[in-house]
Amino acid sequence: MLKAMDAFPLRLRSRFAFLASLAGLLVCLGVYRLWAYFDAHAPTLALALAGGLMAAAATAAGTLPILTMRTLSARVQDSMYGFGAGIMLAATAFSLTIPGLDAAAQEGHGPWAAGAIMATAILLGGAALLAVDRVLPHEHFIKGREGVEVQRLRRTWLFVFAIALHNLPEGLAIGVGYAGNDVARGTALAIGIAIQDIPEGLVVAVALLSAGYSRAFSVLLGMASGLIEPIAAVFGAAVVVWSAPLLPWGLGFAAGAMLFVVSHEIIPESHRQGHEAYATAGLLVGFVLMMVLDTALA
Repeated sequence: MLKAMDAFPLRLRSRFAFLASLAGLLVCLGVYRLWAYFDAHAPTLALALAGGLMAAAATAAGTLPILTMRTLSARVQDSMYGFGAGIMLAATAFSLTIPGLDAAAQEGHGPWAAGAIMATAILLGGAALLAVDRVLPHEHFIKGREGVEVQRLRRTWLFVFAIALHNLPEGLAIGVGYAGNDVARGTALAIGIAIQDIPEGLVVAVALLSAGYSRAFSVLLGMASGLIEPIAAVFGAAVVVWSAPLLPWGLGFAAGAMLFVVSHEIIPESHRQGHEAYATAGLLVGFVLMMVLDTALA
């Protein structure tokens, strides 16, 4: 099995580690300066950036166990998928849809109009993710045996890209949540998404390791898969801050995008290997946890 990084001489590996550390330091410095600017001129964007970074850090933390462990059983993976799906479903209901209806009502819309706005926004969010799913190449969570090693590597890269794509609606949800001027609810949403990002990061790293990459490279690339979340969070918050009436539309759009990911990707994959009971148990636990976080903190 190919070991991408282990094939390098020790000197090249040392240089790679140095350059990676330097790049990480520069990124941290740039993020800090960006957060300081937002904190002084646009506090809502600063909160969105902090929430997105928390979710990205959780993804990064989830990759670290792969440095000492070999793999995960299919039962554990399916339970993790179910757990993440439960958190996303509860976030869709309690952190996005209900606040979106309230925001539409505060804009002066009646019950039917508010419902129509949220329904349209949810459908638009799902349609947007469906379009991206059709256009951009990616791989689902679970992959069968591949006869050619190069093909496995390519499919693993597509898998990592799919995880980054999954993080897009999560980041948007965090940003739009903070843009609603309810810091407690936005924080609850960010915490819930960060919790489910931990097993997600671990799954990415396990897939890379099984495809032949070294442990260090698997961790590094797994960490990178979560970087879309702070970017999407700032973008989502900026759009809503720019136009307050877009808040219910933004909340509904993020809800629809998350529903698409849960229904189209996570639940089918969690049931594919015959561990439906474990996946369903994980979903229930994740749903209850996110519900408690949202109601208790908000």
